[in-house]
Amino acid sequence: MNRDDVDWQGYYPAFVTPFTEAGDLDLDTLRALVDHYVAEGMHGIVVNGTCGEWFSQTPEERRAVAETAVEQAAGRLRVLVGSTAYTARETAGYARHALAAGADGVLASPPPYAKLFPDEVIAFYRDLDAAVDGPITVYNWPHGSGVDIGTELADRLADIDQIVAIKDSTPDADQFFATSRRVRDRVRVFGPYMSVRGLEVLRTEGGDGTVGGGSLFGRPDPAFWESYWRGEYEGPRAHAVASDRLFPKLWLPGGWAGKFGAYQSQLKALMTMLGQPAGHVRRPRLPITDAGSLRAMRAVLVEEGLLAEAAGR
Repeated sequence: MNRDDVDWQGYYPAFVTPFTEAGDLDLDTLRALVDHYVAEGMHGIVVNGTCGEWFSQTPEERRAVAETAVEQAAGRLRVLVGSTAYTARETAGYARHALAAGADGVLASPPPYAKLFPDEVIAFYRDLDAAVDGPITVYNWPHGSGVDIGTELADRLADIDQIVAIKDSTPDADQFFATSRRVRDRVRVFGPYMSVRGLEVLRTEGGDGTVGGGSLFGRPDPAFWESYWRGEYEGPRAHAVASDRLFPKLWLPGGWAGKFGAYQSQLKALMTMLGQPAGHVRRPRLPITDAGSLRAMRAVLVEEGLLAEAAGR
């Protein structure tokens, strides 16, 4: 199996898991969010990843989120399901369930907390490959796993049979583009192509897609890729400039946290301001309640033309 066995490309929002204010799983809002992303023309979604707060869900809830997302998508966009856990055996259990439920593929980072050495990373994904029958995406999430999958290690992983893609969230842009160059002949690469630098790489070397935290821009995110596929670069360049301007105003360098709160807390607050279905965070995450922070976030959305000024008052 390799990159040609899947058709994954374009913009895939990292899907938040909605909870009620009391902390219960909110599957109605989850369904509404799937429909919202379909209406905006997203090419796929990534469920139960970092934005999905998988770490605060029970196993039964993780399975319910996967089943509901797949059912609501109904083939209208691709669904990749995060299966990260502390062992390959546990990860494989979530992955097999997701694939049986109809997911297009699964995604997993190296186990959190363990901080695996390179040979251990290879062994983990080989064990996962042996226990799962379906396409696997490597999730390089150094902040959460304590492991930054560099270019040499990614090159080794790309040769494992059912690994067909990598979602690379390294904070090292030079490393990302080196990895993209090295492994794209075998696996699809998702990462920060939707920047001014990334667009130039797309033009000269190619790239597959981006998995971003939700979609604050909405329709312009997938439209970036559709224009690129047609060989049109003026629109993508304008969007890249807007992205490069927006995100430093809201997110800390490396994309691991918001400037006004935890990643999931800030993302859900921003989505709510934009009228997108988002729900609430669940403890241990706390909502952003500081009035000054909320005003500042709203002001950024207004300044960047994502929110009407009247709505920002």
